Amino acid sequence: MISALLPNYARADLAFERGEGAWLWTVDGRRFLDFGSGIATASLGHAHPHLVKAIAEQAAKVMHTSNLYRIPQAERLAQRLVDATFADSVFFCNSGAEANEGMIKMMRRAMSDAGKPERYRFICFEGAFHGRTLATLAATGNAHYLEGFGPVVDGFDHVPFNNMNAVRSAIGDVTCGIIVEPIQGEGGIRPADMQFLRDLRAVCDEYGLILGMDEVQTGMGRTGKLYAHEWAGITPDVMSSAKGIGGGFPLGAVLAKEQFAKALKPGTHGTTYGGNPLACAAGNAVLDVILEPGFLEGVQRKGNKLRGHLEKIAAEFPAVFTEVRGMGLLLGMKCVLPQGQVQAACIAEGLLPITAGENVLRLAPPLVITDAEIEEAAGMLRRAAAKVADTAKVPAQ
Repeated sequence: MISALLPNYARADLAFERGEGAWLWTVDGRRFLDFGSGIATASLGHAHPHLVKAIAEQAAKVMHTSNLYRIPQAERLAQRLVDATFADSVFFCNSGAEANEGMIKMMRRAMSDAGKPERYRFICFEGAFHGRTLATLAATGNAHYLEGFGPVVDGFDHVPFNNMNAVRSAIGDVTCGIIVEPIQGEGGIRPADMQFLRDLRAVCDEYGLILGMDEVQTGMGRTGKLYAHEWAGITPDVMSSAKGIGGGFPLGAVLAKEQFAKALKPGTHGTTYGGNPLACAAGNAVLDVILEPGFLEGVQRKGNKLRGHLEKIAAEFPAVFTEVRGMGLLLGMKCVLPQGQVQAACIAEGLLPITAGENVLRLAPPLVITDAEIEEAAGMLRRAAAKVADTAKVPAQ
């Protein structure tokens, strides 16, 4: 008999009742150091006092009114994001998939408004992940995810990641734009080459294409910049954001330059919940912390510190790990042994990593992780690697 809660997830047998900072406690009293952050979403960790206070105070006033009326909290958050980014205007929604759907619609509509409605196709990349709706599944292009859901939504062409020749070859008379993640998170913590991102910007300018950036996982300080494309010194035309933007409260956004944002006129796109007072109170609280002087520099420093530990561990246990990938506090360790085996060993030590494609162990702790907690996590990971190596009867070097 099917369970009351739809069994479409392969859930670990862990249930958490409370958290504080980077730590989680299970209902049976076990404590874990959270290096998954709810899939890079709990950007301020658990029970952050400022975020909790903002949500509680707003919930006691008004949580939801719909977009039939003005929402001052959304207006404030949008202005702050505009001030801090390339964007001129922001649309709020509830999730990363919704943000990517909104971005796709905005790009197509903008091209149509420019008198080129035939240009509707997108160049996307092998190894991408853009969401679980029908259109974002098509943009993702993973055959396993698409199986059984009928005809694939038309308009998405996939080329190898970091291959500019393949991009140029894919451009045609019906190409609308390019959609890219600065780091492929689900795809295995695969960073785009900085020059590749710059070349994508240049080729979009050359051919009159729209550059869409999926920063659902890489945004809101995760790499040590507010958004990861900043490392390449470029700006997209349209960008999706979610996950860490609400610190764990459901919130997504599409940020865009004016000429593209104005394509979504009244009646062309919408959401009932998106940008409601409670969600935007959370978003403003997260931004309060991330935009504090020195915070992003701290993420860079802590990311470098964590990476240093990971590289030492990978060198120490070459039978377990082959390389370290990523930027800031979005890092991955490519495993030799099955990633699930390594993850299970980490959990047994009290460390909660998550997994990604290409047999990668993904490490995405809260941005408020402390130096002491990084040291503790490194110890846990080293002990887990030693046990896995010993179980595989391969000695550490």
